[in-house]
Amino acid sequence: MISRRNTLFRTAAYAATSIALLGGSHAALAQGSDAWPSRTVKLIVPYAAGGYADTRARLIADSLGKVLGQPVIIDNRGGAGGVTGTDVIAKAGDGHTFGFGSPGPLVTNPMLMKKLPYDARTAFKPIILIEQAPLFLTTAPNQPFKNVQELIAYAKAKPGELTFGSSGVGGAHHLSGELLAYQTQTQLTHVPYKGGSLAATDLMGGHLAMMFEMGYSALPSIKARKINALAVSSKTRLAVLPDVPTLNEAGIKGFESYNWLGMIAPASTPDVVISKLNQAVNAALKNDKALRQMIESSGGQIMGGTPEAYGKYIEAERAKWGPVIKNANISLD
Repeated sequence: MISRRNTLFRTAAYAATSIALLGGSHAALAQGSDAWPSRTVKLIVPYAAGGYADTRARLIADSLGKVLGQPVIIDNRGGAGGVTGTDVIAKAGDGHTFGFGSPGPLVTNPMLMKKLPYDARTAFKPIILIEQAPLFLTTAPNQPFKNVQELIAYAKAKPGELTFGSSGVGGAHHLSGELLAYQTQTQLTHVPYKGGSLAATDLMGGHLAMMFEMGYSALPSIKARKINALAVSSKTRLAVLPDVPTLNEAGIKGFESYNWLGMIAPASTPDVVISKLNQAVNAALKNDKALRQMIESSGGQIMGGTPEAYGKYIEAERAKWGPVIKNANISLD
């Protein structure tokens, strides 16, 4: 009996201690940002190393480490169009794991897939919008049209004849093409590839008529005149190619399309931590010359701002792309 009582006492004491420690941890976070971070911060990149998101993430991690006073490491968790890594972010509960959010996992995949392992609307808190990356509307050198209006006239005269390539179904390249078709009431034929570089090669070879490409991949070919840039998908012209008009200027009123990158946290993250991360990333975007150079030299637009502004941006993207996806009857299932 004595042994059993001692065992019960030790078990209860252990549980009480654990609860007190856990409560103390949350209390410390709630009291102020000075208590956080207490150890290494991990940033999940839901894509493979070396790509668009990863290169930016590594520079941001370096800047954050200097500001936060703790190591900041990158953990690449690619797979399923970003869903695998984004699910890791959603389920992180240690107070020191965050990650990067982009259009697919947060906006379009929930519309393209019947089931996701997380609820994109409730599983995360927005931290900050880092970059908007416009896309260039590029055409093969063997095509007869030399501007956007000529392209649209051709598409209307020959429905379905114009092909546009992409890195896969549901990505920014694909949806930008569908948005163009949607807004101009034309019929374009989508040709998905297993990667943007394969599509770009076929575009240069004249096997595709057109393609929406991000700056970091399109600019070298545009400047070498291997492909033509008819317009850019941003609201304003870009300094890297100031002579290329926006699609809005070219007559497609209100056209805007971006790949974008932001930082997100698990929904359980205290607001004081969100605020500290937001301030640190804003500082990096303002002061880190290498980060600014990487973004701007590839045609990207540095954003920054508040968590609330990023949350509103995500909601606006959902409202924008829903009708386009429905009209084109796109699915990843």
